[in-house]
Amino acid sequence: MTDDRRIAEPTDEALMARVQAADQDALGPLFERYSQKIRWVVARILRDAAEAEDVVQDLFLFIQRKARIFDSSKSSARSWIIQMAYHRAIDRRRYLASRQYYAQTDIQDDRMGGPGNRIDVSEYSADAVLRRGGIRKVMESLSEDQRETIRLFFFDGYTIAEIAAKLGQPAHNIRHHYYRGLEKLRKQMCEGKKV
Repeated sequence: MTDDRRIAEPTDEALMARVQAADQDALGPLFERYSQKIRWVVARILRDAAEAEDVVQDLFLFIQRKARIFDSSKSSARSWIIQMAYHRAIDRRRYLASRQYYAQTDIQDDRMGGPGNRIDVSEYSADAVLRRGGIRKVMESLSEDQRETIRLFFFDGYTIAEIAAKLGQPAHNIRHHYYRGLEKLRKQMCEGKKV
């Protein structure tokens, strides 16, 4: 019975197409599939469970309102949703940092007499995440420009324009590095699953 139910479940892309067509019932299954994973990722970026919950809720409202910008020819629904989560989490982290939120949290933690559930930021550096995630070898297959672009985009939260300025290259080159790098990663990770 479980196998029959699993076969009958619509794909992420089918659900996104329904969301794009303003089907209010299609967002629920996407939320059920991804909210927990996204909450975990966002909480690691923001270091605050309540803020992470807000970002998750905001993300799915964004998906409902802006689903038409999703293009299945450029990425899978899963990668698009996760990428949007990263963008929103990084934007929220920048906003909170500009409001001195993290400095206040550190002061409060010190007053409480201990670190509590604080997260060591160094554990979530690009290098640490790549080592733990087992994708260092996959990343090493990218060109230096692709690797640096993806690192700056996903781990440091830079936009394409900011990366272009930082690396001294035109934005169209950076977009090329970004999309080619992601495509290489996707292919290698899929091949790794088949082995």
